[in-house]
Amino acid sequence: MNVVRTFNNWRQYRRTVAELSRMSSRDLNDLGISQCDIHRVARQASGF
Repeated sequence: MNVVRTFNNWRQYRRTVAELSRMSSRDLNDLGISQCDIHRVARQASGF
């Protein structure tokens, strides 16, 4: 079960990174996120 949870967390992480990476710097700034924060935010969001 732990493997399934880890895989799902990884998929959520990748999905979040992809979604945030598609956003413009201006859109990210509106959310209070910079380009260099994308991976940190994705890790926090996914629990990965």
